[in-house]
This record gives sequence, C-alpha cells and structure tokens, in this order.
Amino acid sequence: MKLRNKINLYTAFLFALLLLILNITVYYTFSTLLLDSELTTAHKEMEKISDNFGESLGKIPNDSLLRSYVPINGMIQIVTEDNNNPPAFTSAGEQNLSKRKSVFYRSEVSKTIESEKRHYTFESMPIIMQDGSVANLQITKSMETATKILSILRLVLILVTLLALIPVLVSSRLLSNFITKPVTSMIKTMTEIRKSGTFKRLKLESKSKDELFQMGQTFNHMIDLLEMNFEKQEQFVSNASHELKTPLTIIESYASLLKRRGLREPQLFTESIEAIHSEALRMKEMTEQLLMLARHHEQWNIEINQVNLNQLIDQTVNAFRNAYNREIKFAAVNEAPLFFETDEKKLKQLLFIFLDNARKYSDDIISVELGKENNEIYIKIIDRGIGIQESELPKVFDRFYRVDKARSRKQGGSGLGLSIAKEIADAIGIGVQLDSAAGIGTTATLLIKKFEKL
Repeated sequence: MKLRNKINLYTAFLFALLLLILNITVYYTFSTLLLDSELTTAHKEMEKISDNFGESLGKIPNDSLLRSYVPINGMIQIVTEDNNNPPAFTSAGEQNLSKRKSVFYRSEVSKTIESEKRHYTFESMPIIMQDGSVANLQITKSMETATKILSILRLVLILVTLLALIPVLVSSRLLSNFITKPVTSMIKTMTEIRKSGTFKRLKLESKSKDELFQMGQTFNHMIDLLEMNFEKQEQFVSNASHELKTPLTIIESYASLLKRRGLREPQLFTESIEAIHSEALRMKEMTEQLLMLARHHEQWNIEINQVNLNQLIDQTVNAFRNAYNREIKFAAVNEAPLFFETDEKKLKQLLFIFLDNARKYSDDIISVELGKENNEIYIKIIDRGIGIQESELPKVFDRFYRVDKARSRKQGGSGLGLSIAKEIADAIGIGVQLDSAAGIGTTATLLIKKFEKL
C-alpha cells in the first residue's frame, strides 16, 4: 500500500474511532441523565398520588379513585399480599400492561421495565387499606417520549459522524499530498538519476523550514557529496593513468635493458636499478597524494585543538632546516605568542608543502614570518627563487601543473603539492595567497581566520 493511501486510511480510521468513542460517551451520558430524570419525575408523582389516594380511601370508591389517577400512557393498580387484586386501570393505548403478572413488594420500588419491546417507569408504594391491611399502589408509565428523544439523538450522532468524515477524508487527502510530495519528488529525481546517469537536485520552495524541507536539503547535500566524490574518482583515475604512464614506461624500459644486458654491463645494471628505485618512490609518493586528493574533507578526521602558532612554526622550521640543511629564518612580528584553534597536523603539513616548494625553486635563504593584522593572523613563507610569471599564478593550484616542467620533473615534483595545499587549507578554513614575480621570488601567505568545519 502506498504511503499516501496509508495516511488517508489511518487518519480516517483514527478520526472515525475518536468520533465513535465521543458519540457513544455523549449518548450514554445523555440517556442515563434522561432515564434518571424520568424516574425522579415518576417517583415524585407517585408520592403525590399516594398521599391523595390515602386521604380519599373510604370517601370515594376504589374503582373511581383509581380511574381518576390513570396515567395518560400507562396503568395504575392496587396489589394485595394475597394477590386478590381489584381490576387494574390502563390508558387506551396500553391495554397490554394489564396482562403482566402482578408482584407484591414490602417496600418502595422505583425502576424501569420493558414490556413488548417498550420501556416504562415502574413505581410501587405501600398503602394502608380501609381494613388495615397493607397493599401496593403501583403505577406503570410509558417512556415513549424519552425513547423517541434517544432515537433522534442516535440518528443525529450517526449523521454528524458521517458528515464529519467528509472533511476528514478531504483534509487527510490534502495532508497526504503535502507530506508525500517531497518524497514523490525525491523518488522521481532518483529515478531520473538512475536512468540518465546525471546528478540532479530537488527544487526546494518551502518557506517553513520544516522537517520535509530539511529532508530535501539533506538529499541535495547527499547528491552534492556523491557528485563530488564521483568527480574525484574520475579525476583520480584520469590523473593516475596519465601521470603514472611515464614512470611505468621508464621502469619497463630499464627492466627490458636489465633483462637483455644487465648481467653483462655492471654500469648499466647500477643505472637501471637506481632509475627503477627512483621512479618507484615517485610513484609511491604520487599514489599517496592522489589518494589524499580523492578523499573528501569530511573523511580527513580533522581534530581541532588550541595551538601555539609561534611554537608550532618554530618546531616545523627547525625540523625542515635539519632535514635539508637549508638556511631558514623565522621571525614573529608580535612579541606575545599567538594562539589559534585548528588542526595542528594539517597546519604543519601545509607549512611543509610551502617550505618544500621554496626549497626546490630557490637556493637562497628562506624566510618565515608570523604576525597579526586587522584581527587576522598571517604566516608568510618567502623565497628568492625563480618566481612565477603573473599569467601563471591562476593555474598553479591545478593538479599536475608545473611552472618549470623540466626542472620540476628533474627534482621529482608531480605537480600535486599546491593542489594538496589548497585542499588542506580549505578543509581547516585557512586562506592561501600567492604573490610572485619571475626572477625575484615567491611569497606564500596563509591567512588564518575563524575555523568553520565543512
């Protein structure tokens, strides 16, 4: 069963059940009050008649006395203990009551009875006869008016229930359409995606920002992630097949040389082993970089901690200086240490990438500056190397792009370093700015703002 039909069915059923319970409660409450009212009225009339009847005994014949108190729709009679009862008197339409068996009671009785599917009030009260014996004065009165009122009430409640179900069905239909519209739209969109193979989004027009709108937003965000991951996978396959072709060709060529002449020429053997080893290391590094770029930021397990930037940069510079034996100068513009909440490992990796670039493309001293300006922390890595032409700057963050291709290849560059740096910077909320001039050098500036996890 479709969700829309379930909503219609369950809503109508629950509302009908609620109306039924409410109407039954109303009916039985009203019928109880009405019957109690009839019994109370009949009992008061009985008390009044018995008083008048006692005063008139002996003065008026019993038959005439009973005839004068006959109810409009009922019967009056005197019942003695020995069942030697005088004739009962009934109204014109209640002759059947005289056929009922008479019962003598020793106390007052007030109740409702049923005779031939008709309801009556029954009142019995002891009276003292002229001879001193005790008898019952009994009056049976029809409840036809109350019964008709209850029948009309039943009919009205049934009609009201049926009429109330009409707007319930209409409103449940509208409600189901409102609820299932985003779901139907989502199913339609997913079907189109499956058939066409293209990524599509839901059109969100709701102004209430309710759960259905949030569901649509979540769906669109999921499609964004899927499309981004799909594009990253395509880029990974394309980049890997393109960039790994060269080292694989080199390895294959040297392996063929080793197979043909390696045992006879030791110099060729040594050269081939070194080339294969070098290309294997470059392939390993490139594969790790490609896998990193293929992951989304949310899969990087970013950990935010309070970081002392002065201490972090000083440790990074010392480690780099010792590893490559290069002269690197670190200067903090502000005397007081600067603290910032960020991912320490990712920031250190970012610094290593720019320091490594400065090392590769500059033989002169490298400078690192830390400062704060306009409530914004900056870190500058400055080299005095070959620099980058202004026309090349917009392309340096593209994957596999090299400014000096021959020199980059010789130094082992893959053209992925700045792409990874840009991905890391975006992931931890840091801005990257490059200023360079050919033959003068390059300044990489990291602008640290308030962290916003993506």
